[in-house]
Amino acid sequence: MEKHRLIIETIRVPAKRRKTLDADKVEVLAEDIIENGQKVAISVRPDTKGFILIEGLHRLEALRALGELEVDAYLVRARIH
Repeated sequence: MEKHRLIIETIRVPAKRRKTLDADKVEVLAEDIIENGQKVAISVRPDTKGFILIEGLHRLEALRALGELEVDAYLVRARIH
């Protein structure tokens, strides 16, 4: 998979996933990102209005809290059955 640089504001977080957000974990990740940068890309899938978050809620929110405008992300394609 190829990493892409995406604008954070184009990524939507499903309500069900947002309920799992842990503020303490976001704070710890934000501190780590300040020291080491974003080490692991998030995963998103394309949507008609941008992207939908698949994996990496805490990383995304840590970057948002730090005022970052972009995030490293992998684009995941939906499987066709």
